[in-house]
This record gives sequence, structure tokens and C-alpha cells, in this order.
Amino acid sequence: MASKAFRIFFLALLLLASPFLQVVRCQSDADVESVKSVEDATDLGIIGDEQDFGDASFSPATGVDTVCVFPKNSARIVVAGEETELLAGMKNDGDSSLNVIAIKASVHYTFDHRILIQNLSVQGFNNASVQASTQATFPYFFAVSKYLQPGNFDLVGTIIYEIDQHPYQSTFFNGTIEVVEAGGFLSTESVFLVTLGAALIVLFGLWIHGQIQNLSKKTKRAPKVEVGTRASDASLDEWLEGTAYSQSSSNKSKKKK
Repeated sequence: MASKAFRIFFLALLLLASPFLQVVRCQSDADVESVKSVEDATDLGIIGDEQDFGDASFSPATGVDTVCVFPKNSARIVVAGEETELLAGMKNDGDSSLNVIAIKASVHYTFDHRILIQNLSVQGFNNASVQASTQATFPYFFAVSKYLQPGNFDLVGTIIYEIDQHPYQSTFFNGTIEVVEAGGFLSTESVFLVTLGAALIVLFGLWIHGQIQNLSKKTKRAPKVEVGTRASDASLDEWLEGTAYSQSSSNKSKKKK
């Protein structure tokens, strides 16, 4: 357990230094040789995406460990349509050297890994090997479709290699990446949501304003007061009592009877 933990720790340190050394071949302690670094990717014999492995699948070799690092991109943010770099690290604890043939990757839905969204480029190698009891890192460049909707997706990276002319493959990365649109921080979906939120706030403000105006109109409206005529008629009769008008009225009432 202690030796395995030490190997993983050493491999992590190697990958942290990978931005400065694209490929590092560490010779065994028994050879007592200095570390050899390859700074030019052409020394690896990268031949692009000419090879096609189809749906071929191989088992991983015993004693081979892999790890992956996104240089200067710990958040694993991938801009749609633009090239992204990652580094695949290998540790060969076997007795024989291995030859790296190619690196490939694919994009899947996070909620259903069985659904394939895109097969990324296959990057082949002509001159890439990892000697026994050594470790190395290999660059891989990929670009997701520029039409891919922003969001989280699963990326599966596979490195294909051979030992004693027998093909093997190991998955060096199987995790989530975040795809964003190029050209700005706000995506089309974000702009739509912001616009919709602003429109809802404006409508809500207009509704509140209308409610306040209706309430103010109700409070300003004065109630109607009906003025009675019975009291005024009684006081008028008392004031006209004894006058000619009063006598005329009494005569009319007597005639009616």
C-alpha cells in the first residue's frame, strides 16, 4: 500500500510539472541516468486523426496506471468549437516497455452514459513509448462541436497502446466537463432567462402601480349624503302660520273635506 501510494504521489507531481515539459521520460534508478525531457510534440510522432479504430475495444494491461490533467484549467471548462488540451499520464510498472498507439475520446450525456453525443478526434503516435518502471505524459488536443448546447457532459478519454505486439487500452479520464459558448460569458440561454426575468419584474411593477392608483381613487371619492325635507317643511309651516298662505291652505283643506 505504501509503495502504491508513493507511485501515485510521484505521478501527480510529474503531471503538475507537465505544462513545462510536454513529455518526460524518467529512467529507472538502477540505470542511474538523468531525466530526459522531450519539449517538441513532433518527437512523439503525432500523426493527427488519420487512424480509425472503429468500435474496437481492448482490455487494460496489468501494471499500467493512468491519470489525466487539464493544464491551467482545473474547472475543466471547454469552449465549444475551440481546441482544448489535456495531458494523459501513464505509469508502467510492468516488465516490458509499451508503445502508445493513439488517444481518443468521446462525449456522452451525464444522465445516460450510454447515449453518445460526439466521437472526438483520434490522435495517433508513431514514436511514443514508456519503458518499464517509468512514467510519461502525452498531450491530447480535442474540440467539441460548436453547435453543442452549453451544459455539463461526460468526457471519456482512452489511450491505446501495445506491449509485445498485443493491443491494450486504458481509460485515463471518465468525468464531467462544462461546455460553454465562445465569445462571451453569457450564453443564449442566460440572455433569454435574464430578459424573461426583467420582463416579469416590469409587469409586476405595473400591476402594483395600478393597484395603488385604484386604492387612492377609492379613498378620495366622497360619500353621498341625502338631505331630508321633512324637518325643513315643518319649520316652514311654523314660520307661515297665521299668514295669508296658511289661511288659504286651511280653506283648501276644508273644501276637500
